[in-house]
Formats: sequence, C-alpha cells, structure tokens
Amino acid sequence: MDFLKKEIKVGLKNTVKEQVWPKNTAKVMGSGCMEVYATPAMTCLMEKAAAEALEPFMEEGWTTVGISINVQHTAATPVGLAVRAEAEVTAVDGRKISFKVRAFDDKEEIGSGTHERFAVMSEKFMAKASGKL
Repeated sequence: MDFLKKEIKVGLKNTVKEQVWPKNTAKVMGSGCMEVYATPAMTCLMEKAAAEALEPFMEEGWTTVGISINVQHTAATPVGLAVRAEAEVTAVDGRKISFKVRAFDDKEEIGSGTHERFAVMSEKFMAKASGKL
C-alpha cells in the first residue's frame, strides 16, 4: 500500500503512560465534579497509544486520524497514581486500522474498548479542514 513503509500486522501493540495530576481530573476537564482521572483523559491516552503505534509505519506525508472510539471507564483513579494505556491492532482493512484498547492504573484495569484510525495524507486532510474557514 502506498501509504505504508511496511505492513501493519494484527497483534502490533503499543503502551503509553501518564501520571494523574489535578489537570487531568474530571473536575478540571469538565467531565464531572470528582478529583479522579477523567474519562476524556483516559480516552485520549488510549488514542495516543494507537496513533504512536502506527506512526513508524507511515510513509512521509501520511498520518492517521481517529474515526471511532467506544470505551468503558470502569474504575476510578485518584491523583498521584500512574495510568497506562495499551493499544493492540485487531484488524487492517485498507487504510482503516482497528484496535483493542485497555487502560490500567497501578492497581487494576480501569477501562477498555475499541478504537479505529484511518490513514490520511496530512496536507490533503488539513487543506480540506481549513477549507471550512
């Protein structure tokens, strides 16, 4: 495929981590009133794991964008703990790449779900987006 340096295989995994600070709590991010890790922060970390997994495979001028995400946030994480998100490729269908995503704090799994990304030409994508102005 013209957008890939090498084939993306099912089973490809990536993990990213971050600390829970006041800035990524539900209270500060506006997704609730509690001082625990926010669902939008968890979702973003899951997307980051998937996006970073694919970047080394993209030809110059190509990247991926998120097109769907379906996650459950199943356990609260207080400020001070670390969170890690894992993304694993489950399918490759042309330019669409599907992932299983999971998140954990220092004690347990805190969320899981699915995520899809689509390979795009960066310049063409941004030109179309900027055309809305």
